[in-house]
Amino acid sequence: MSQGFFGRLSNLWRGFVSLWISDVERANPEIAYENAITSMIEKYSGLKRATAAIIRRREELEQRHGTQAKELAQVSQDLSVAIETNQDDLALVLIQKKNQLESEVAELEADMKTASKDADSAKASLMQVQTEIKKLKAEKDAMMAKLQSAQARIRIQQQLEGLSVDNEVKALDNVREHIKNTIAQANLEKELGESSLDQRLSALRAQSGEVTARQQLDQMKAAHAQKALGQKKTM
Repeated sequence: MSQGFFGRLSNLWRGFVSLWISDVERANPEIAYENAITSMIEKYSGLKRATAAIIRRREELEQRHGTQAKELAQVSQDLSVAIETNQDDLALVLIQKKNQLESEVAELEADMKTASKDADSAKASLMQVQTEIKKLKAEKDAMMAKLQSAQARIRIQQQLEGLSVDNEVKALDNVREHIKNTIAQANLEKELGESSLDQRLSALRAQSGEVTARQQLDQMKAAHAQKALGQKKTM
């Protein structure tokens, strides 16, 4: 029971780790590509060792086949000599040896064909994996370049959004409003100044009229007094 619990806990932990690694790779695509390339290189190395073992077995079979074929040729030649010299007892032994060698040589030839096919298949697989690694490296370079370009476009877009024209327009509207208010204030000061001058001029004119009238009154009084004095003298 405890083993089952710990097994489930281990599976759960591996699941969390897998999700974490997946999130990290999405956030860092270059790491994901590097991990994939590293994994393929490791598989390539394993396949290369296996291919080397297959080739080595093929070479060993070829070497054994060559040795057995050479011995078979020698036994066949000895058998011919034994038959020609009527050495039947030796010929019987050589015939058995010849039959055994022929069987072994035939078996080795079959094994050699299989080993040769296996080696060719392994080399083809090796070349395919090597090609896939090169393609993946090229894809990584291309995709990372596209990603960097996209990220640059996003940064530019964000900067453009941060430099919103509306904000600048609003700022200018405030400046325009301030300028208009300043101009209006200056005009008001001017109008107030002109109004004050008019009032002062009107007051001055009023005072001037009063002074003139008083002067006229004084002159009229003087003339009246002079007339009255002349009348007195006549009487």
